[in-house]
Amino acid sequence: MPNMEIEVWAIFRALLLLSVANGAPVIAKKIFGTRLAFPLDAGAPFLDGGPVFGQSKTIRGLLVSVAATSAAASLLGLSVGQGALVAAFAMIGDLVSSFIKRRLRLLPSAQAIGLDQIPESVLPLAVCRRMLSLSWVDVAIATGIFIVGELVVSRLLYAMHVRDEPY
Repeated sequence: MPNMEIEVWAIFRALLLLSVANGAPVIAKKIFGTRLAFPLDAGAPFLDGGPVFGQSKTIRGLLVSVAATSAAASLLGLSVGQGALVAAFAMIGDLVSSFIKRRLRLLPSAQAIGLDQIPESVLPLAVCRRMLSLSWVDVAIATGIFIVGELVVSRLLYAMHVRDEPY
């Protein structure tokens, strides 16, 4: 069963990278507050008059995500560039989710189970699948674990006053 061990390690490593990519902006917000939090959409409205992404999607969050995930990747035996790629696609997935939520007129803090987790996990895992030594089954397993884990960890971070909302 050596193959199974490799797959388990690949899934574990992918989940760690996803967690860092998606968690680093939350921690940065807790540490820095509104300092250096420039919205990616510059506050410009979309065609429907609503924000493109909203105030919580910031340049700082993007940069912190890429930097932290790059560092984590190097600790996990991957290159800095590979970590940056995972983070970039996780952030693109998160922006897709935010864009859809704004079109649905959901508030930035509104919970949308699935929509809040799937794009930011499936996109980087699918794009970086070979680089992370993942099969499509591994991608599906990692996505499922990420969804459940994100819901649990978010509530814990809220209880510890790290997150502003429990989701």
